[in-house]
Amino acid sequence: METGNHSSVTEFFLMGLSQYPELQFFLFLLCLIMYLIILLGNSLLIIISILDSRLHTPMYFFLGNLSFLDICYTSSSIPQMLVVFVSERKSISFFGCALQMFLSLGLGSTECVLLAVMAYDRYVAICNPLRYPIIMNKVLFVHMAAWSWIIGCANSLVQTVLTMVLPFCGNNVIDHITCEILALLKLICSDISTNVFIMAVASIVLLVTPLLLIFVSYVFILSSILKINSAEGRKKAFSTCSAHLTVVILFYGAALFMYTKPKSKNTKVSDEIIALSYGVITPMLNPIIYSLRNKDVKEAVSKVLSRHLKLQKTGQT
Repeated sequence: METGNHSSVTEFFLMGLSQYPELQFFLFLLCLIMYLIILLGNSLLIIISILDSRLHTPMYFFLGNLSFLDICYTSSSIPQMLVVFVSERKSISFFGCALQMFLSLGLGSTECVLLAVMAYDRYVAICNPLRYPIIMNKVLFVHMAAWSWIIGCANSLVQTVLTMVLPFCGNNVIDHITCEILALLKLICSDISTNVFIMAVASIVLLVTPLLLIFVSYVFILSSILKINSAEGRKKAFSTCSAHLTVVILFYGAALFMYTKPKSKNTKVSDEIIALSYGVITPMLNPIIYSLRNKDVKEAVSKVLSRHLKLQKTGQT
């Protein structure tokens, strides 16, 4: 493989799961099917939120951002992953690896912030319903979404640059299925204490803080819902935030399970499959959750489908 310092490393070899060739074709088919479902489901959700005027609200604007984010997140890694699964030379260029790490880390960070923003939106809608149109005006919710992207991408840019400028000393075999920052840091042959410190700070700011804000928001939301006298009113209020709460539990639950699960050589394969599932299953389930648990989305989907069927019948006649 490559030798020398970091300037001579022109490519990396992604060797995650490569010791099990019998799994490669199965994983290729599984990831391909799930990727197509992600593209279809999230694209449909974006199109519906644009076409249906009833969905021109802050909540669905944020949901559209989340769907677009999931498409970009999976597209940053799955196509390359599919190539790796079916090719004998499981390599990725130095700059391709840096780009993949920047996109996946940036989009993952953005999703953490965006989920907290969506929790605040639900807090205002349920706890201050009369002032909701005033507080969540167009200027505010567009700026909140924009800053979610800016903060996530800025964090990723800093961490990616600080990682890729360090010497790899010829170590270019990544024991992972993607260019994940923790896997790359293991290859560096110089002091990485600055990187570790910045990662710790970023984790507190972009993981722990949004999670705490989400928790506090739902404490107030639950308190307001319990004060509603009618059972129907409580059910309606909870239904407006149940989909978001489900996505939050799925996103953070999978992340916590993946990063806090004890790791050993005996569980290496299962750890890599869990990491693969985390990057694919969550984006695939998001549009399904919002479609099944949201009355407005279901009505909008049926409206678009019925309109499409009418156009088909008109064309045939």
